[in-house]
Amino acid sequence: MEPPKNSKCPLCKKPSVFEYRPFCSKRCADVDLAHWLRGDYTIEGDEEKQEGDNTKEE
Repeated sequence: MEPPKNSKCPLCKKPSVFEYRPFCSKRCADVDLAHWLRGDYTIEGDEEKQEGDNTKEE
């Protein structure tokens, strides 16, 4: 199954390739992974409890 013809790589905007979708290549997929691992991307949400915090939320 091929991605839609108008599907573009989110990093370089080249047409995406099925094997690496939504990216165009392994390089773009790896660059995106590196951004996640460095903490460049974040997902908003509630702050996580710290391990030593045993207090209940009220």
